[in-house]
Amino acid sequence: MNFDEKINPKPPSSWVVRYAERVPEGLVLDLACGGGRNGRYFLSDGRRVTFLDRDVSGLADLSANKSAVIMAYDLEGGSPWPFSEAQFSGIIVVNYLHRPLLRHLSDSLSIGGLLIYQTFAQGNEKYGRPRNPEFLLAPDELLNTFGATMDVIDFQQGFMPEPDRIVQSLCAVKI
Repeated sequence: MNFDEKINPKPPSSWVVRYAERVPEGLVLDLACGGGRNGRYFLSDGRRVTFLDRDVSGLADLSANKSAVIMAYDLEGGSPWPFSEAQFSGIIVVNYLHRPLLRHLSDSLSIGGLLIYQTFAQGNEKYGRPRNPEFLLAPDELLNTFGATMDVIDFQQGFMPEPDRIVQSLCAVKI
């Protein structure tokens, strides 16, 4: 896969790049995508991507792209999970945590599908936002949440520099 600064000035997460090649062919979900930096990485490789966020204004340039589905949807407003089971070959979540959604992620992956997840963890409050414990993972939380139902390929937690932060990162395949 390629990163093209002209298409996406903000580079994808290095965690996503590390495991992107393992995502099987099929539809990829960039959940809480913001400007879509991670999903755009998959688009650059000719993949089909569903971009979902409450505010999709940063994706206007993708509106004519036939490989991109853009969904404006409030995941935290009490609306039901918008996807069916076994719909995605890959789900990407970076810098987002809404615990009620976690149970839906594995269900929405097809067998062999890959979850690539990275977000802030406890301890991050000393480096900046988020500081609210509601938005910070407890130690081993991603591993404990997905380890029983998925085959964990890699799990890391702790300090990451530039910008300084505390994160948890998980890559797991649905079995």
